[in-house]
Amino acid sequence: MPHLHWLTREHDLKTATAAPYRLLDEVQTHGDPASGNMLIQGDNLDALKALLPYYAGRVQCIYIDPPYNTKSAFEHYDDNLEHSQWLALMYPRLELLHELLSYDGSIWVSCDDNESHYLKVIMDEIFGRKNFSADISWQRTYATRNDSKGIVSEVEHLLVYSKAEDWSPNRLERTEKMNAKYKNPDNDVMPWTSSDAFAAEAASHQGMVYAVQHPFSGEMLYPYSGSHWRYQQDTMLEIMQGWCPYELRDIDDAEKRAAVCGLPVEKVRQGVMAI
Repeated sequence: MPHLHWLTREHDLKTATAAPYRLLDEVQTHGDPASGNMLIQGDNLDALKALLPYYAGRVQCIYIDPPYNTKSAFEHYDDNLEHSQWLALMYPRLELLHELLSYDGSIWVSCDDNESHYLKVIMDEIFGRKNFSADISWQRTYATRNDSKGIVSEVEHLLVYSKAEDWSPNRLERTEKMNAKYKNPDNDVMPWTSSDAFAAEAASHQGMVYAVQHPFSGEMLYPYSGSHWRYQQDTMLEIMQGWCPYELRDIDDAEKRAAVCGLPVEKVRQGVMAI
């Protein structure tokens, strides 16, 4: 896997290991000591190293909002680092965060276009390229601007990584508002809602472009132009068996399937049977 190199890289790779373990000096506040919450003041590299003996491999969700390196000066910190300095700041801290993360955990890192691409490369190295989950872009401004040089940047990013390749986020429980979209007038085994049965890019999913015979009219139904069925054929066959006995049959419909895929007949996939 390609690695990103910068001036002080070899030194920065050793920073996390070389950082000393420090004791946390507990100060009582008005909060509930039994809650387990902590607010740590100090250098975050020292704080992360101090947490390792207690929380290594135990943290399920990490969110950080590091400096974006926007070349701006703020009241409490200077966000104008030389690029290699920014990488030297981030790399050891991400290493310690990786050690804190549990097997079923995930880390979410805020950034913008100033450093997002470089951040992804070093996170690929630390967390594993296969553990990259998503680059979530969110629109930070909706106001029309005409004072920007070049192209206006309206989004920020959340880079999401997991500790394990098979990670998936927890799902929120369904609300009554969500359930209200579904209906079940005929006491089917599952409530249902109307939705599009097709997905885009037919030409690259030709095995999912096939005819399905309507159970009442007998009409042969195809995805609309440029689309394919959302389900693999074996799944769709199982679904249709709920209406009446179905079988797979070659109906010599390459011309029709080619039209759906937007391809010449000679380029369409052969041997795709109808249901």
